[in-house]
Amino acid sequence: MRSVTEHQRVIAEMIAARPAATVALAEALGLVLAGDVVAPLSLPVFDNSAMDGYAVRAEDTAGATAERPVLLPVAEDIPAGRTDELTLQPGTAHRIMTGAPLPAGATAIVPVEATDGGVRSVQIRQHSDVGKHIRRAGEDVEAGTTVLRAGEVVTPAALGLLAALGLAALPVVPRQRVLLMSTGSELVTPGTPLQSGQIYESNSVMLAAAVREAGADVLATATAGDDVAQFTAILDRYAADADLIITSGGVSAGAYEVVKDAFGPQGIQGNRGVEFVKVAMQPGMPQGAGLVAGTPIVTLPGNPVSALVSFEVFIRPALRAAMGLPNPQRPKRAAVLTEAVTSPRGKRQFRRALLDSTAGQVISYGPPASHHLRWLASANALLDIPEDVMEVPAGTELQVWDLS
Repeated sequence: MRSVTEHQRVIAEMIAARPAATVALAEALGLVLAGDVVAPLSLPVFDNSAMDGYAVRAEDTAGATAERPVLLPVAEDIPAGRTDELTLQPGTAHRIMTGAPLPAGATAIVPVEATDGGVRSVQIRQHSDVGKHIRRAGEDVEAGTTVLRAGEVVTPAALGLLAALGLAALPVVPRQRVLLMSTGSELVTPGTPLQSGQIYESNSVMLAAAVREAGADVLATATAGDDVAQFTAILDRYAADADLIITSGGVSAGAYEVVKDAFGPQGIQGNRGVEFVKVAMQPGMPQGAGLVAGTPIVTLPGNPVSALVSFEVFIRPALRAAMGLPNPQRPKRAAVLTEAVTSPRGKRQFRRALLDSTAGQVISYGPPASHHLRWLASANALLDIPEDVMEVPAGTELQVWDLS
């Protein structure tokens, strides 16, 4: 059987980054910058007021107190957005709003709270030092400064900075586009009445959420019965636009394994090859990977727990790495097991668990079988038990994948 590490390598080598693209700011949140961003202008763009108040020459406020205010005529009213250039004459004041451009000659701002709020003339009740309450041009960003580096994730704050600099678009590593296909004639869309022998299809909803949580886009989800013609028709419809295809089901050793049938010796011809292997792990032993007309495809087992654990182990880190996202791997914690567990010989077991990070303890959670989805839905971690370990006593320190 193939080791988990080897299969991780196979999939990681298949999934490649898309070429850098320029996107609008509204589409860039959460993406990784493909190039440095250099400020085309300074911030602030011009000297402006940090307060609602009065622009003055600092020396004209000398000695001003509440008991002996300085009286100055108000020569201009400057709201934010006024575009004409003004000059403050000695012995006068301009009423000014926050963010409005500072008139030439002004050296300080007196907050409105330190005045009587006059419109024609104003009583200045507090001396203001040179530079007080003035935002100087370029004190935040100087034109020509590199403000963001390639490889950084675009955050809301970064978008605010870029918009303030007048940039409408930026170069990014695009999201991976993933096609999800569930297979099985027993599958029925939720909300449809079940007939005998049918079950509700859940993998596409679950894996689509996992793809989006990993930072990628879902191109489409589709369900195919155990019919090679139907399966390949869906594949042909979407595959050319996908960066990655993920199937679930149809890869075991029984009859009616539609994915194996489609890619086997009697199946699809041409540049379409998938290698089906057994990976030494539980859950998720039957796996497959290859190319469909040049597009990577990863074939997962159909049991829901096997499918999602396989996504976590093999696909999620490769997807995130291809998009340049930080921390492609789930955090690994060392924690002490609070009860004894067993594991199958020769298989690396990923067992559902509840992790108490504060106490540094972990407990196995629910049965290990791959159809027990309820327990995975409530778990916050996976125990990672090596393939050469069959019994793990309570008190053993294990590596735990933190899913929280």
